Amino acid sequence: MKLDELDKRILAHLQQDSKKTNKEISNDLGLSVTAIYERIKKLEREGVIFKYVALINPESVEKGFMVLCLIKLIQHKKEFLNKFEKEITSLPEVIECLHVSGDSDYILKILVKDMDAYREFMVTKLTNIDHIASTKSIFTINKVKQSTLISL
Repeated sequence: MKLDELDKRILAHLQQDSKKTNKEISNDLGLSVTAIYERIKKLEREGVIFKYVALINPESVEKGFMVLCLIKLIQHKKEFLNKFEKEITSLPEVIECLHVSGDSDYILKILVKDMDAYREFMVTKLTNIDHIASTKSIFTINKVKQSTLISL
């Protein structure tokens, strides 16, 4: 789907605050509520908008310790990749898993309470997954930029 300027402006509003009403968006853009409603429904049908979520402050739920973990598998066999991906998606501590090129095969973004919780996660969950050759953990010091906005 090719986005026009109006679609982009609507998406910008929704990315800033997805709870904005169609009426608020229509007032900001000078269009009817019906026109905004129809555009949003089309963006949803086309898969441009695929989910609405509430973003939670990790510190407020005792998940403020962020770790990036680089994973290298013993081999790149499809069965190893599939098994790893299936198992990693079941771990709630892992909020993102990216299959990447380079020295590592995967980068995991992990949220836990603290270093002790991360150690427990590594010992009881991550290292029990088959076919992992090595892991490298990178502990975050500060979030310089964190955004959910996609530039349009």
